[in-house]
Amino acid sequence: MIPALAVTAAILSCAFEARGQATDWKEISIPPLHAFHPQEPRRLALPNGMVIFLQEDHELPLVRGIARIRGGSREEPADKVGLVEIYGQAWRTGGVKTKTGDELDDYLEARAAKVETAGGADSTTVSWDCLKENFDDVFRVFMDVLQQPEFREDKIDLAKKQISTGIARRNDDPMGIARREAAKLTYGSSSPYARVAEYATVAAVTREDLLDWRRTYVHPNNVILGVVGDFDPASMETKLRQAFASWPKGPAAKKAEVAFAGPKPGVYFVQKDDVNQSNIRMVHLGTTKDNPDYYAIEVFNEIFGGGFTSRLFADVRTKKGLAYGVGGGVGTTYDHPGIFQLAMGTKSGTTAAAIDALYEEIDGLEKNPFTADELKKAKDSILNSFVFSFDSKEKVLVERMAYEFYGYPADFLER
Repeated sequence: MIPALAVTAAILSCAFEARGQATDWKEISIPPLHAFHPQEPRRLALPNGMVIFLQEDHELPLVRGIARIRGGSREEPADKVGLVEIYGQAWRTGGVKTKTGDELDDYLEARAAKVETAGGADSTTVSWDCLKENFDDVFRVFMDVLQQPEFREDKIDLAKKQISTGIARRNDDPMGIARREAAKLTYGSSSPYARVAEYATVAAVTREDLLDWRRTYVHPNNVILGVVGDFDPASMETKLRQAFASWPKGPAAKKAEVAFAGPKPGVYFVQKDDVNQSNIRMVHLGTTKDNPDYYAIEVFNEIFGGGFTSRLFADVRTKKGLAYGVGGGVGTTYDHPGIFQLAMGTKSGTTAAAIDALYEEIDGLEKNPFTADELKKAKDSILNSFVFSFDSKEKVLVERMAYEFYGYPADFLER
């Protein structure tokens, strides 16, 4: 069982004693919080290997769904980086066999609905959002986009132009440069988790590449579908089973094999002459969420670099005035090491002093271990904010789908 999570509320007491004196707030009796039990979605496993999660939510007359499909940019060829980003755009804008993307826009807008696609590092997605009364119409569009995309050339060209525009402007933002180069230092510049699209790799992508990608990855046994909203679960299950019954199983997606050596120690510079500030990143490999010390890591991050009360913020920014902002910690992801990262922005003239202050705080961890008060405040902060990760049934559904996607146990949070 997930422990009760505290939500702090400010309460104004209007109770007065007979003599008109206010009651001390410390004397107010606060009842214990109820245990927190998020509503678990129902899991269905179809004969073709597809997994479906159904989550009822009758608060509004809406039905939303998202299909997450294994295979993302980490699996794309090194000479065609950007393929999955193009795929994610043209998948929807390129239309289907019976309608262009623009015609789909008109059809969906008339129903106040959306069908959208996207590409990410480890998966691609296609989703819908509609009124309950329009579900059947919108779901047909979703199925067409999922199974019969056309990838028309004009929309592929448009996606390429948009990505190329992003390449042309990506060095305008100093923080963006720092993030990009920090990932390259951590994982290696050629790593699927750090490489970026270039003009040549984008230009190399063809319509046939997109069709090949779909043929390789879009099979029911590579799909996890989540549906949340105002529906009858028995009726929805019947519709979905019928919709996917004839979709044959295909080859299972293979995750890219990636080596993680970690960064080489050193000081690395990126020169940008039109700014008077320094963006600093101190990086190393992080870890994964299934690390036995995951919760200890979360508490460490909160105390050391997690917010306005963290040691880094209190010393480097508030006390010494050496940073506009500072923070960070051990990054965690589901299936590969995250990035351990300390990030800071400072004036160019105080760069060295700010870095020295970071090192002092790191060295101070051994000399000045966390106090009992720091531990209590960090734990309370994490617990008090944790409930907001599950304050809607849709968030619970998305979290449960993530556990399924990455092979985590359904009761991961309770372990």
